[in-house]
Amino acid sequence: MLVDYYDIESLLTEDQRMVRDTVRSFVETEVLPIIESHNQAMTFPMELIPKIGALGLLGSTLPEKYGCAGLDSIAYGLIMQELERGDSAIRSFASVQGALAMYPIFAFGSEEQRMKWLPKLATGEAIGCFGLTEPDFGSNPGGMVTKAKSVSGGFVLNGAKMWITNGTIADVAVVWAKLDGDESKSVRGFLVERGMKGFTAPEMKGKYSLRASVTSELVFQDVELPKENLLPDVKGLKGPLSCLTQARYGISWGAIGAAMACYESSVNYAKSRMQFGKPIGGFQLVQAKLVEMLTEITKAQLLAYRLGTLKNEGKMRPEQVSLAKRNNVQMALEIARSARDLHGANGILGEYPIMRHSMNLESVNTYEGTHDIHTLVLGQDITGIAAYGG
Repeated sequence: MLVDYYDIESLLTEDQRMVRDTVRSFVETEVLPIIESHNQAMTFPMELIPKIGALGLLGSTLPEKYGCAGLDSIAYGLIMQELERGDSAIRSFASVQGALAMYPIFAFGSEEQRMKWLPKLATGEAIGCFGLTEPDFGSNPGGMVTKAKSVSGGFVLNGAKMWITNGTIADVAVVWAKLDGDESKSVRGFLVERGMKGFTAPEMKGKYSLRASVTSELVFQDVELPKENLLPDVKGLKGPLSCLTQARYGISWGAIGAAMACYESSVNYAKSRMQFGKPIGGFQLVQAKLVEMLTEITKAQLLAYRLGTLKNEGKMRPEQVSLAKRNNVQMALEIARSARDLHGANGILGEYPIMRHSMNLESVNTYEGTHDIHTLVLGQDITGIAAYGG
């Protein structure tokens, strides 16, 4: 079932449709048959990584020069939509790899760093992660305590990061730290490689959400970094925040995929589940739920498409991304909850995707900027007055 009530299909180019259909087929054949067992076992399907890389889904908007697909922003959004239609863990893997590991290396790295890492990250031969959030500093990244100290030949890194997708399996971590010795103690980006002495990445267990995703801590104890592992072309929080804008853009599309999966399951269930002598889809209350789901998905699709058009034109503002991320994730959460209700007791079973998406979306609602923080970002944009911070 293709959920497209306002014929957005007709606005897509042939290439964009081909990308979407390719990823949808991949999700149907490779992801959906295995994802529930991985969700139950709290394991990530590592065998999918080379397949995702072979399809060109990692760093897909970056130039072909670095082994990437060179796609436009709408095609990228459709990739995120279809991957999250499978599971948020799969979209999160690709999103972090592309928007939070590959993008900063491309945007702020040296040509040597790009050539060393981007082709391997594009195929999935190497895995990346992004270290910004700390145990005591999430929504306030400027309060970070992770420090890098300049020494002869490079830097020494100390500190910790938390809630890091891909961290335990990553070959390279893009880590943001305050540079001691720098006059302004500005935030700088560093490439920390697997196996460096003093660097560990223990996996976080006990999650009820994103259970098929690898979530980790990053711990740095006197990690020695050569000077060539500094990202040379960015200083300050504008670096990591610009990466988060890229990730949030993908999330605004991805959430639609989760909502579509819940809606599609609900329509099928409403047509086949019999009560009082007829399908429950014949009752007014059930139809009202389906109508509300379709309406909200359609509004979110139009938001995402317009945002993608602005991004392609170089006109997209971070605040516009905040609006789409905030709206679309909240929309998907509400649809997942309504779908759980519509499925009755069956809604809690792994046989249906509802509960898995609902739990995952609780994390998506928080990461890359919480719903409330994006509300304040938009409030400041509207009024010119910041309602958070000191």
